[in-house]
Amino acid sequence: MRWLRQFVVLVSAVVTLPLAIAPPAQGQLPASSGAAADYGGPAVVLSPRGLDRPVCADTPLRLTFKEPPQLGTAGRLQVHRADGTLVDTVDLADPASRQRAIGGALSDYGEVHRWTYEPVVVEGRTASVHLHQALAPGEVYHVTVEEGFFLGMTAVEGGTWRFRTQDAPRRSAPRITVDRSGGADFCTVQGAVDSVPENNSTPVRIDVAPGTYREIVYVAQNKPHLTVRGSGASRTVIGYPNNSVLNGDAAMANVPPEQSYCPRRVLPQPDRFNCWRAAFGVDADDFRLEHATIHNSTPDGGSQAEAFRGNGDRIVLDHVRVLSHQDSLRLQGRAFVTDSYVEGDVDFVWGTGGVFVQDSELRSLDIGYIAQIRNQDGWPGNVFLRTRLTRADTVPDGSVLLGRIDKRFPTSQVVFLDSTMDAHVAPVGWGISDGDCTTVDRLRFWEYGSTTPDGAPVDTSGRLACSRQLDAAEAEVWRDPAKLLGGWDPRRPAA
Repeated sequence: MRWLRQFVVLVSAVVTLPLAIAPPAQGQLPASSGAAADYGGPAVVLSPRGLDRPVCADTPLRLTFKEPPQLGTAGRLQVHRADGTLVDTVDLADPASRQRAIGGALSDYGEVHRWTYEPVVVEGRTASVHLHQALAPGEVYHVTVEEGFFLGMTAVEGGTWRFRTQDAPRRSAPRITVDRSGGADFCTVQGAVDSVPENNSTPVRIDVAPGTYREIVYVAQNKPHLTVRGSGASRTVIGYPNNSVLNGDAAMANVPPEQSYCPRRVLPQPDRFNCWRAAFGVDADDFRLEHATIHNSTPDGGSQAEAFRGNGDRIVLDHVRVLSHQDSLRLQGRAFVTDSYVEGDVDFVWGTGGVFVQDSELRSLDIGYIAQIRNQDGWPGNVFLRTRLTRADTVPDGSVLLGRIDKRFPTSQVVFLDSTMDAHVAPVGWGISDGDCTTVDRLRFWEYGSTTPDGAPVDTSGRLACSRQLDAAEAEVWRDPAKLLGGWDPRRPAA
């Protein structure tokens, strides 16, 4: 039952964990918010409220109190159409209310997969209610809240809390806008992704305004050719405290395979359940992420928790910050990462390759391992060109390996070229977790031109015996992304 105790701790943490930047001040609400109302307790501001200004169909519902509210253990919040038809219920006493479908995700058997999530999030004086699905566009809704949903707050009766949703944006639009504060096509990134037609064949750009988007995002394989572009990595933050205990191997232990097995598995046995634990997951081809931060805010030691997981072909990350602790960045197909920042402690760049990473920073937060690349026989791995390997102030010298692998993957490839390495990188450089060089005789742990932060050559005389220092001609070959990526050169514009 250890996993259940971890689950309770992590789900409790979901309510309060911040993302990388602070959300807007708690008193700042969208212009469509109504005035404060007294429900037998402290005054509460309900948002959205009123019919004058329509709101996004994927808007969260917000209640702002004079003091930080306390969520009850029973009671229901319900959303109804104008004709009284019930469309959604958040029931604090029903565990099923903590699950929802996201992004049309289907298991490997074609059945709907459901994520565990937190439907009510309390931050300061504001409680945000995240419904199980987006509402229909162009409709009038009213919300009822039963007594006990928030301690000290009496019921909100029908007709008191009313709002309407805006009309749907044009289908097949080449550009979609997202702003958590309203005034755009959608309030959530997932809402924008969901609006893209299945099997889309033309480029679609999703522009995300500054702000913190606290959500799990999933892009299914039938949504190719998407670009998600933030307003700058320091201004647009997308993420969630998702992890293995909440939605990964531990959580799937008693879920039937028909609902839990991952689609598009590269390694069928190891990858049965681990696709569901990322903050931002992509199973589609031709996906780009630009000028944004992806943050899995699971606390240190809170289990495997990818910030970004890419499992499609031709994925590009450009000027992106990827933040987590364990398994921060996972890339399973051909991918290109440039001018970006990745931080973590254990295997915080991992996957199956081939992946080309250039002009980026990999920051170690603790003792651990940078890369774990699980290549199949004959497949390409990861090349890191002109990367900067840095560390948090608390990370001691000689405590971090460039990469590690176990004997199940004897042909794994990790290559560091022209990279700067601080003294936290251990002299041995590499590790084999359950064997030695005799058990992985085709291993490709390669290196060329490594320097210290002051520009001096790194002393590589103590490196693992089956690793290798490339010569200049060999290094030149691997500086070309197309060599690793089967002829795809992401530095050139697509035809």
